[in-house]
Amino acid sequence: MKKIYYVGSLLLFALALNAQDTLTITKADVISKVKEGNLQIKIAEKNVQAAKADYRQSNAIFLPNITASHTGIVTTNPLMAFGSKLNQEILTQADFNPALLNNPDQTQNFATKFEFQQPLINVDGFYGRQAAKAKMEAYQLQTERTKEYLELEINKAYMQLQLAYKAVGVLQKAESTAKANLKLVENYFKNGMLQKTDLLNVQVRVNEISNQLQYAKSNVQNASDYLAFLLNEDTNGKVFKPSEDLDSQISIEKLETSLFENRKDIQAMQKSTEAYQKMMLSSKSGFLPRLNAFGSYELYDQHIFATAAKGYLLGAQLSWNLFDGYKTIGKTEKAKADFQKAEVEADQYKKQSQLELNKTVRQLKDAENKVNLSKLALEQSQEAFRIRENRFKQGLEKTTDLLLSETQMAQKELEHLQAVFEYNFTKSYVQFLTK
Repeated sequence: MKKIYYVGSLLLFALALNAQDTLTITKADVISKVKEGNLQIKIAEKNVQAAKADYRQSNAIFLPNITASHTGIVTTNPLMAFGSKLNQEILTQADFNPALLNNPDQTQNFATKFEFQQPLINVDGFYGRQAAKAKMEAYQLQTERTKEYLELEINKAYMQLQLAYKAVGVLQKAESTAKANLKLVENYFKNGMLQKTDLLNVQVRVNEISNQLQYAKSNVQNASDYLAFLLNEDTNGKVFKPSEDLDSQISIEKLETSLFENRKDIQAMQKSTEAYQKMMLSSKSGFLPRLNAFGSYELYDQHIFATAAKGYLLGAQLSWNLFDGYKTIGKTEKAKADFQKAEVEADQYKKQSQLELNKTVRQLKDAENKVNLSKLALEQSQEAFRIRENRFKQGLEKTTDLLLSETQMAQKELEHLQAVFEYNFTKSYVQFLTK
């Protein structure tokens, strides 16, 4: 007795612990949290940040490139020695002596230089900037579509959790019914009204339901873990429980069944195609001349960081790459092929989306029909079980017939709940595809 009491105490403690670790959540809370912590959204946002950084780099076609340097040299090279003195503005008549020009003394020079390069006309850079902008906008649209998809996935995961809890409830009720029947059969057996095989059949049925119930409880934990993964939360030793039960009824609504041209993912594909088009134009513009301004302000002296002599340089350069060994031609051909490929992929994606929408709309109609049939089958199985149970108590039904009827009733209830889940998710998916 002490041993039984000890085991019972442990079981009660475990049940109490599980009850304390159950977290009740609403669908609104889940949707709010997933936008803050979901890893897939964070990855998408980092892609947007990277695209923005690429776009910011394209500011270089408008803004100058400015550098500063300080250089020190010591030389006996005739040309460098003469030039250094000239830059320092310290040349004298004696420095033109041929002997000194050909064999100068050691000369040191320190130069501080500020240089700038200002792009003026770079057509390829303009198109490259437009391509970077289109790419950034495509990632932004993809991120918005990712959020919409995760809202759908959260809705599905939440309904799966509801379904898992509902299945546990159905099987617990089936287990209670089976145990009640077992008690009744045991009484009949003790009174010699039933055979041993009847008792064994009922005991087997009770064990089967207990096993199914254990699997159902595991499914609750699995559904809870997946929901936690979407929320990026640690639920070690915890389990989520939905605040709302899965409704066994469905709501029929008139839904949009045509593909929305401004759907975020379709717009993203169009922006991606636009980016490839701009890259092709940028490659073609590599054949055009470029106009850039440049300049420098220079300070020279014999001593470090001194500025005795000063000078500046301003200029502009018009450059034209006439031939680079087919490099630009090959780059242009590749960019053209990439653009044409992107056009085909965008067209294919749109047609696949329409195909998926058409299929899902038909699945929604099938799911509605399945719900209606499963509801009818459930009602019929419940009535059949009620009749057989009453007849069994009167000794007019076999044990096997009662077990079969009870099994069928539990099965039909689970099938109906699954059908409701499939309909609700399919409806959400249609709304997602037409969003």
